[in-house]
Amino acid sequence: MIKGLAITPPVLGRISIGKIIEKNGKRLPEKDDQFTITSQIQSKEGWIKHPLDEQLRSKAPNQKLRTIPVRMIFNEPELNLRAEYSLFDRQTGRLICSGNGETCQRLGQNGIEQHPCPSPDLCPLAQGGLCKPYCRLYANLDESDEFGTFIFRTTGFNSIRTLAARLSYYHAASGNLLSCLPLQLTLRGKSTTQSFRTPIYYVDLTLRDGVNLQEAISSAKQIDEQSKAAGFYQEALDHVAWQGYGNASFEVGGEEGLEIVEEFYSDESAKHEQHYQAQDMVDVQDIKKGLQQSVQALN
Repeated sequence: MIKGLAITPPVLGRISIGKIIEKNGKRLPEKDDQFTITSQIQSKEGWIKHPLDEQLRSKAPNQKLRTIPVRMIFNEPELNLRAEYSLFDRQTGRLICSGNGETCQRLGQNGIEQHPCPSPDLCPLAQGGLCKPYCRLYANLDESDEFGTFIFRTTGFNSIRTLAARLSYYHAASGNLLSCLPLQLTLRGKSTTQSFRTPIYYVDLTLRDGVNLQEAISSAKQIDEQSKAAGFYQEALDHVAWQGYGNASFEVGGEEGLEIVEEFYSDESAKHEQHYQAQDMVDVQDIKKGLQQSVQALN
């Protein structure tokens, strides 16, 4: 295998909760209150919708696609959800630095260099919103292609925290049978005082509607036993996936990087991100104020 080429899950399409629009001669990201499933082909109007979008939307209330049935192809949570602090060159889309909060790999004059990663708030290279957490969730939507995935990309803390927690919890609760669980992506909203109670949307991962955890685990065990009887080796699949991710220093290529910069790292995206982070802080302040009022009432 060619060294330096990251082997990531095959991508059949994209899952998004926003789009790029033309405004005053500029291409700007616009948030949405529903999912859109697209192919990997763009036209002048934007990404062409995947046939699955219409199929799922036709069954959704008011044609608003806010839940998507999915299956994870790996048992290990971190194989399905890839996230790290990422700094891109905004002109070329090239990934310059990627870190996990402890260590980072940075493109230097002599190639890839290893450095401490103090997180974007404390890193001098990351000032001005140049570095932020960049996350990719790989999920299977098409049962006819068991290794094909649709990718959901985000730099939002709410989605990253929630998806990481859910994957870890379901992985632990099912006894390492994450890939056998019937799951769905769910779009949730929350609002804060600073947003004048306007909803902020983020992505959650839950069991499919009408299925409780005990039923899901029981079904997962049956699927796992049937797969093993047929000769399917999930542990080997996870092992090969780890090797594929580790075949390169950076998982993101330059061509993909230009799309990422436009959608998540433009000046307008930075304004959105700062706004959401400020709203998170207001949430904390609201909670503290409520607790103080409760204590005063008790006294």
